[in-house]
Parts: sequence; structure tokens; C-alpha cells
Amino acid sequence: MREHLLLPGPAGPIETVIEVPEGAPAGLALIAHPHPLHGGTMDNKVVTTLARAALSAGFVAVRSNFRGVGQSAGVHDHGHGECDDLSALTQIIGERYPGLDWTLLGFSFGAFVQQQLSLRLPVGQHLRQVILVAPAVTLRPFGAVNGPATLLQGDQDEIIPLAAVRAYAQTHALNLVVVPEAGHFFHGKLLDLRSAVSTLLTAPKGGDN
Repeated sequence: MREHLLLPGPAGPIETVIEVPEGAPAGLALIAHPHPLHGGTMDNKVVTTLARAALSAGFVAVRSNFRGVGQSAGVHDHGHGECDDLSALTQIIGERYPGLDWTLLGFSFGAFVQQQLSLRLPVGQHLRQVILVAPAVTLRPFGAVNGPATLLQGDQDEIIPLAAVRAYAQTHALNLVVVPEAGHFFHGKLLDLRSAVSTLLTAPKGGDN
């Protein structure tokens, strides 16, 4: 089942797509897109790849447009208001699917938003894991991540150097998975990315990531 909705957020409606797997969901997956001022939307190929991986693993896959993109209200807020919006979505959708934990997935700028959200999920919402894809650590003030977290990074990333992501991972004791021969947008490597994400999503809850 696929729903295309306008859900209420702090700055107005948030354009959201919710895809529900057949059978009982294994969890909830929230996917955040790259920088909206550089063409990022919820229909970005990496974002839809993450959503397909989540859906195939039995998760409810949720993606939305950030402020000022598509039908989402508001203006770009450098990740802060965007975090507020995603927090509102977790509350609304979590109430629709009670008892399910969240996995947060973010690509590039979206990874920065999810890093922040990991620290401030609304009361009653629980975090399973965080998956940050090509996190923009050289462009944004990334901090610690709450809960089990994995970074997925291409070794040929032309925007965010692998060395910078590795240093961030080491500083915060985060797991790092390197996708060989992949650039920032994973051209020609989306299947490899999907496979890596699927492995993380289907790992036993509470196990090693």
C-alpha cells in the first residue's frame, strides 16, 4: 500500500509518502533526502533505493520533502527546522503504528538531519538503529549519534572524502561500511547500496550492526 499525504508540521503541511509492506511490519523506516537547495527531493534515486530496501525488509517506508520542496510548506532552515518536521512525522506515524521502533536513514544533508533527530525523538518513539549514507561531515557540524549507527560511504565520493567520514566514524565509535567504486550519488552502485542497507535492516534487533 502506498499513501501520498500532506501531514501537519511546525511550518505547515509536510509532503509525505508512506509505503506499507504486506503482512505485519517489522519496524518503521524514515528516510531523509539530500540538500534541498541543490535539487534534493524525496524522489532522489538514493532515497528511493533506501525506501525500497526498507519496504523489502518488511518496514513501513516513510519519506518526505523538506521545507520548501514540492508541496511541503516553509523555507530551508539549515537542518534545524527540518529536524523539527521529521520529529513531528515520527509522532504522527508512530501513533498510527504503535509498538514499532524507528530506523532513521539519511543521505548526505539528510544524514545530518537524522543525526540530530536520533538525539531528540519524541517521547514514546523508540530508536532501533541509524543508517547514514554519504554523510556530509565536511559541510555540516555533525555530532554524536544516539543508538546503534552505521555509516555507508563510497570510496570514490567526489564531494565528501572517505577519509573525513572515517575520521568521524572513529571519533564517535560508529560502524563504517565502505562501498567500493561508489561516488557520492552511487551511480552504477545503487544495487550494492541497497544490498548493504538490506543487510543492516534484517540484522537481529539489538545485534551488531
